[in-house]
Amino acid sequence: MSFVPGLTLARRFHDEVVAPLLARRLPGLRYSAGLLDGGSELLGLDTARSTDHDWGPRTQVFVAAAPDAASVRAVLDAELPARFLGWPTRFAGGPTVRLGTVRADGDRHGVSVDELGAWLRDRLGVDPRIGLTAADWLATPTQRLAELTGGAVFHDGLDGALTAVRARLAWYPDDVWRHVLAACWQRVAQAEHLAGRCAEVGDDLGSRVVAAGLARDLMRLGLLTHRRWPPYAKWLGTVFAALPAATPVVDALTTALGPDDWPARQSGLVRALETVAGWTNGTGLTAPVEPTARPFHDRPFLVLDAGRFTEALRAAITDPHLRDRPPLGAVDQYLDNVDVLTRPGRARRVAAAVLPDRPPVVDSGPGA
Repeated sequence: MSFVPGLTLARRFHDEVVAPLLARRLPGLRYSAGLLDGGSELLGLDTARSTDHDWGPRTQVFVAAAPDAASVRAVLDAELPARFLGWPTRFAGGPTVRLGTVRADGDRHGVSVDELGAWLRDRLGVDPRIGLTAADWLATPTQRLAELTGGAVFHDGLDGALTAVRARLAWYPDDVWRHVLAACWQRVAQAEHLAGRCAEVGDDLGSRVVAAGLARDLMRLGLLTHRRWPPYAKWLGTVFAALPAATPVVDALTTALGPDDWPARQSGLVRALETVAGWTNGTGLTAPVEPTARPFHDRPFLVLDAGRFTEALRAAITDPHLRDRPPLGAVDQYLDNVDVLTRPGRARRVAAAVLPDRPPVVDSGPGA
């Protein structure tokens, strides 16, 4: 079995197997299909290494009503071929594994069937087709948005609903964008002076740990200024480095995280801070802020004084309710726990608890 990029494999599987089967057995069925549910292939980053787990010929089918889903599942369960392009379409393993590492033929196939609204609510905690509040945006991790707006749509027979959802999720409204950027710069402001202080007292390891945290925040900031959803840790560096303007920041952060001493580390951090500050000015979301570093009080190390960007961005927010919120940002800016961020019900409860400005969300689905 030669490697085929997952999205290519999935599209061919739909076009050559799933679509003809549904047309023959359920003529007139209205459905949409694509691949939007997670995996490196959605970002075009899968390789032959990816095939050892959660990978193979698969497609998501979305229908307009739950009763249709049962009919589609019955047809697929009965008639999908055993293999496609040499890859098994049915897999052994438990139901918690999407496509198991065991390559022997089994009794599960890689085609999911869901009513579109129910799937969206399970995936996001809300159906975007009925609208998204600022609170909805801020309760949604950017990894989930990267998945839903990445991937591909193979067929959109539900009056373009799947394409419309992806368009709606393409990017934040401007005020939410300002709020999220302000929160990013707030995180930088709270830590940018610590790396120098650690180094000054001989804590080189601590200084490097602080620098690494700043690098992560600056990479997320850089992606956000370029209207790219930051992915989770595995692909953050890869996606960031693919930005057309990323090379100077990649070089600067490589220096900051390299083996050299504090002066070199500071030089790298300053270059990265100033460049990403310039990118923030370039968004046009607020009046430009001077993007050059300066001493931290009378201490012998440089900072951007990043809180200036936080203040400017918050001042430019036009929604008074959002402007009055503390600059905490989206849920994955103040929470870093996979078992919460991958379950919308939990993430939304945390977001509601942090900013209890509306009744808590009550979970009733499998994401609880």
